[in-house]
Amino acid sequence: MESTRVDRWLWAVRLTKTRPDAAAACRGGHVRVNGRPAKPATTVSPGDEVRARVGDTTRIVEVVRAIEKRVGANVASACFIDRTPAPPPEASVPVARRDRGAGRPTKRERRVLDKFRTGRI
Repeated sequence: MESTRVDRWLWAVRLTKTRPDAAAACRGGHVRVNGRPAKPATTVSPGDEVRARVGDTTRIVEVVRAIEKRVGANVASACFIDRTPAPPPEASVPVARRDRGAGRPTKRERRVLDKFRTGRI
């Protein structure tokens, strides 16, 4: 097998939980094959680059093997090369936040926040 449908491949290599989810992602414009928007029936073959927005992250993978059936996780991970860049490091300095709808801070809370912001903890 040299090529397969992109929605079927995304499901088979476990990038999406279900095939209808993969098809919906394609229809919603969240999947690109070689830089072009992909419909569910777009074919992928070894060497193609697939960009799929899964949840909050955009996964960039290169197709190594085109499969149609869902396989075990070890076999599925061998069917693509993950080229997704590492997420940016999160801020190490905690940010002072108040609960939404908590109202104005009291005088004591405002003093604590000012000390925190200026670094005079």
